[in-house]
Amino acid sequence: MTGRTTLADVADDVFGTTYERHFRGMVAFAYLTTGSAAAAEDIVQEAFIDLYRRRAQVREPERWLRRAVASRCTSWVRRRILERRHAFADPTRPVTAPHESASVRAALRRIRPRQRAALFLRYYLDLPEREIAETLGCPAGTVKTLLHRGLAALREHLDD
Repeated sequence: MTGRTTLADVADDVFGTTYERHFRGMVAFAYLTTGSAAAAEDIVQEAFIDLYRRRAQVREPERWLRRAVASRCTSWVRRRILERRHAFADPTRPVTAPHESASVRAALRRIRPRQRAALFLRYYLDLPEREIAETLGCPAGTVKTLLHRGLAALREHLDD
């Protein structure tokens, strides 16, 4: 050992720090988007595996990770919609997330997945609209619409 720090060492340190800081938040984001704790953990683990493989090339790991998780969640939701279309509805067990009331969880489950994702990114991760747009792969104007309609839908469902 020479005691010198290599680029690979730096990439490993950045990855480790990114994992420690963002794993739980990304699982919460994926959970709110998918409604499944197991799927959320799987999605985030897969995203971190891909990030690890690309760690030397990724310049902004947090931003890359948010986009990867959002993309995987969208794919997961689309697959579930297709499965439901082609099969009988199977019972799902309720999954709870900490620090949320049952009524808020129920209202969140009733709004569209992209609205849930936008609301989570804005109000839980406190991201600006520009970063939400990048994460969801849509224009900033779409983010404003998702947030506006998502909040309106939440209010409506919470009033019920």
